[in-house]
Amino acid sequence: MLNTTAWNRLRYTAYAPFYDAVATRVFRRPRRIALGQVDWEPGMRVLLVGAGTGLDLPFLPYDIELHATDITPAMVKRTAKRADTLRRDVECRVMDAEALNYPDEHFDAVIMHLIIAVMPNPQQGVAEAHRVLKTGGQLCVMDKFQPDAQPASVGRRALNLLTSAIATDITRQAKPLLTEAGFIIHRDEPVLMNGLFRALLAAKPVLINQ
Repeated sequence: MLNTTAWNRLRYTAYAPFYDAVATRVFRRPRRIALGQVDWEPGMRVLLVGAGTGLDLPFLPYDIELHATDITPAMVKRTAKRADTLRRDVECRVMDAEALNYPDEHFDAVIMHLIIAVMPNPQQGVAEAHRVLKTGGQLCVMDKFQPDAQPASVGRRALNLLTSAIATDITRQAKPLLTEAGFIIHRDEPVLMNGLFRALLAAKPVLINQ
């Protein structure tokens, strides 16, 4: 029997040829809003986790050092192809979001768009983002989330059995995931479907010695 990671790799390999047809138009505005929240500076080292086919690339500054990862080789190939088309220098690598092969405090910003809801262990994935971020670094998140103020209903949890198998988890909550990993949330904006999809900007706080 396939574990969740292997199943994700298998199904996103199957989705890869059709992914752009679904995701390009629907998520163009949410991506732009989410990335517009980041305080960009020239020369920033940026990690795009769960890059998919690279649909975030057109909305990212050119004067940054950009790295892109995805667990699915077919998706990474499409990101690399899009980067070439856009004449962008992007280091593209196959990598598990829950076990990033980068040093501690390596990046100025980490982007996680439409990845938290599909990771088998989102707590581990967000913890990895926190680990590889420099102190004061920014985490840019855009995904679907259950409202923070209430747990998922019985009906939503039942529906989630289906949605998780074919696409995505619909019961995860943004604020608990980010704050428990050590992030401070600075911005939180609804971007699609009456707030089901949200764009959040969080930071790895600077520790002040007392």
